[in-house]
Amino acid sequence: MVNQNFSSDPVPLFDAEVVLGLWPIAGVTTVGVSPENAKRTIATAIELGISTFDTAYSYGLNGESDRYLADAIRGRADRFHVISKVGQRYLDDGTRTVDSSPATLQADAEESLRRLGIERFNTLMLHSIDENVEIERSAEALCELRDRGLADRIGLCNATDEERRRFQSVCECRAIQCPLNLLESGTLQTVIAGAAADGCDVLVYWTLMKGLLAGKISPDHVFPEGDSRPGYAVFQGERRATAHRVVDGLKEIANETGRTVASLSVSWTLSQPGVTAALVGARRPDQIREVADAGPLDEETLQRINRLVTGTSV
Repeated sequence: MVNQNFSSDPVPLFDAEVVLGLWPIAGVTTVGVSPENAKRTIATAIELGISTFDTAYSYGLNGESDRYLADAIRGRADRFHVISKVGQRYLDDGTRTVDSSPATLQADAEESLRRLGIERFNTLMLHSIDENVEIERSAEALCELRDRGLADRIGLCNATDEERRRFQSVCECRAIQCPLNLLESGTLQTVIAGAAADGCDVLVYWTLMKGLLAGKISPDHVFPEGDSRPGYAVFQGERRATAHRVVDGLKEIANETGRTVASLSVSWTLSQPGVTAALVGARRPDQIREVADAGPLDEETLQRINRLVTGTSV
């Protein structure tokens, strides 16, 4: 059944906003996470004025990010915007799998709400496209959750523009999530442009590219055992050398402007056409303090960073 309950004139909800992404504090691929620091990080974000949090059913082997967030917003959930995602889950052997079947989406959404101690999500998103389930079936299932009052808005993550349009044909897609950062900007002309033209919120992740664009990882940095970052292409060979060249240039701009490299990196994403919010992961309070004030850059600084990325003169 096609749900035609679409807004006649959808407009973005967010306006160049920093969102705290809770994946790092889940402790699955991030080394050195402690419950104490996780809770302090969320509390610090709230103190700094951040009011939107991005979690997911699969953030943690046992829903850690949901549970930490629940402790922070208990009794005052109406002050915050909770984004969650369903469609990924962990099996008993610790393997993460994609399962976007309607029954699983419903069960995982309901369980996540119980963990969070809230009655509904502000935004509920399909986490991943399941090659074994037609995207229209997943969209219909999320629409049913919205129509039951378990979510205010529905969105979609990690999808092509064509997949978003298929989703949209069944259930109004009010927000998307996709990667974007100084080193990887290919989504600007593909999924971001299309979604923005349709009035979707565009929330971008990997804004600091796993910490590389925070300026604190040296070229000879040795990652601890269990850290997943060395497996990413951007941490290897010529791409990593390019990244460090960009970071060195950002450090010069940061020193001149009184900003941090991390803040400049996040601000660059918030300056891009169509982007309405930047997801920033943090596992310690000092990490979120660095970027909480990020916002669109002035034109001069933006162009300096653009020239830096393209390798032309700063």
